[in-house]
Amino acid sequence: MSKVERFEDLQVWQMAHHLSVAIYDLTRDGEFSKDWGLRDQIQRASVSVMSNIAEGFERYSRQEFKQFLSFARGSCAEVRSQIHLAKSLGYVAESDCLKIIEKCIGLSRAIGGLRSSLDRSARA
Repeated sequence: MSKVERFEDLQVWQMAHHLSVAIYDLTRDGEFSKDWGLRDQIQRASVSVMSNIAEGFERYSRQEFKQFLSFARGSCAEVRSQIHLAKSLGYVAESDCLKIIEKCIGLSRAIGGLRSSLDRSARA
């Protein structure tokens, strides 16, 4: 396996980027676009996922990277929570809500897997 030298090469960062694009697409039109508070919060939370992955990767220690991965995972849960609210308010269809939730769950698992691999490689 080759060494990852840029955060853009991380699968978790790529997944987080796709999540952010999906959130921006979903919040661009309709009633969701008019609820500035929720729209801005879910957009910021989705961007926070990818930003924390990038920032942690560029830090100087494995421990810091793991901490930022935890922040990213928390922001991913925030997106999930907010998409549930958006569905309840009628801003998104159930199918769109489920797609975002699936993306978030997959991303959270991938972030957890990366954190675990950092622990394993530290012991090796």
